[in-house]
Amino acid sequence: MKKMLWKEIRLAASPLSFWFLAAAALTFVPGYPILLGAFFITLGIFYSFQTTRENNDIGYSLLLPVAKKDIVKGKYLFVLFIEGCGFLAMTVFTLIRMLFLSAAAAYTANALMCANFTFLGFVLLIYGIFNLVFVGGFFRTAYKFGKPFIFYIIAAMLVVVLAESLHHFPGLGGLNGFGFTEIVPQLIVLAAGALLFAAFTLLGIKNSIKRFEKIDL
Repeated sequence: MKKMLWKEIRLAASPLSFWFLAAAALTFVPGYPILLGAFFITLGIFYSFQTTRENNDIGYSLLLPVAKKDIVKGKYLFVLFIEGCGFLAMTVFTLIRMLFLSAAAAYTANALMCANFTFLGFVLLIYGIFNLVFVGGFFRTAYKFGKPFIFYIIAAMLVVVLAESLHHFPGLGGLNGFGFTEIVPQLIVLAAGALLFAAFTLLGIKNSIKRFEKIDL
């Protein structure tokens, strides 16, 4: 599978997938819905699927001595690679904010989501939805990606709205705590996000393999 990942990076990936990793830096922007950084990273991955279609990468991959399920796994490995890079960067930026910038006036006066473990949990949730809805939707045809991406946008924006609203409800203010205060509810959200990410991704892979096996290309 390492060779399939290398093939994806060298031949199928759009440079935009790597450039859009810079969106992780939105974690530092005050007065901005920072969860959109995760959305923009997935937008970069979307451009690689566009490149896949325009360059007939699926047709090329079918000529390789690999099983059809390995083609699906190769795509998911690339998606997870980009998501992992973005999540690592956002984790580092979040820890910098929590350790060194938690008392900065620009952040304490911000009514929007703070960079903390709650934020990271919702990042994983958005990634999981992308892997299930968009990537899984792409492999219904291995060609069309417009409708799956629209469905993903709707779902991702609903998550952003939920995440930005949740800490305003009575008793849930700790989800938006600064620094390492009230960390327990934040860790619960992070754990839930990680579990949903894993479940959605595994389900997406399973569905994609099943759908791709049925396609006559």
